[in-house]
Amino acid sequence: MNDFQADSLGLSSAALPLLGALIHERLGVFYDKGRHDVLRDRLAPLVVERGFDSFLDFYYLLKYDESAAADWGRVSDALAVPETYFWREMDQIHAVVKHAVPELVKARSAEPLRIWSVPSASGEEPLTIAMALEEAGWFDRVPIEIHGSDASPAAIERARAGRYRERSFRALPPPLREKYFQLEGSDSLPVPALRRRITSWSVVNLFDDAAVAARARVPILFCRNVFIYFSEAGIRRVTEGFARVMPDPSYLCIGASESLLRVTSRFELTELGGAFVYLKHR
Repeated sequence: MNDFQADSLGLSSAALPLLGALIHERLGVFYDKGRHDVLRDRLAPLVVERGFDSFLDFYYLLKYDESAAADWGRVSDALAVPETYFWREMDQIHAVVKHAVPELVKARSAEPLRIWSVPSASGEEPLTIAMALEEAGWFDRVPIEIHGSDASPAAIERARAGRYRERSFRALPPPLREKYFQLEGSDSLPVPALRRRITSWSVVNLFDDAAVAARARVPILFCRNVFIYFSEAGIRRVTEGFARVMPDPSYLCIGASESLLRVTSRFELTELGGAFVYLKHR
């Protein structure tokens, strides 16, 4: 929906700063003034679908209506950036599997080794982690749980469905695709043995402190390529929430283009097997 279409529907952009601030407050995603056009184009269909003739009406709904949970889910869907694929940024995953997992297993209690991937989008990252662990033989040695979460309900539904098109496989080595996926029509589906390696899929907003606290009690947490959309204050809030509940020691993996160096001192940048991760320790 372009500027003319939005304006012709009576969707004045005057309330976009209010909406942007509310979204930043509730979801952490930050839209500065230069990106209000992106925000407008993504939310305009939701405003029209609701029968409103202004962004201000939509703002009041989201801010004050206690029954607006489903609308917030649709906002998360509209703002989601579904750029993901199998075998992405594998140097970090290989380093975790080769170096972090053995250290954690050596020191672990009787509990399973738990890994959380958030945002997991349509599931490619958790399944990639599972494949890497499977290739290294870890599932035969210790109990492992992998949990995938995303703020977008639609993304989690796609992850549960587990149907992937060619674009998701652009980096996955062909032998692994043949081993772990089966064709069904024009889609590729994880084989049942791989699908079972994912313990759960769930909708989690990184600004929902209670939901994060319940999931982040893990020694390995992948939170990659989301902080590029957050403000510094938002990143600090999320990482402080992680640090409060993650055990000592634990590993936080963020995207290659992201950094926590000026944001928090709770995690220390550490070189691990040729890749960089953040280590939390006493």
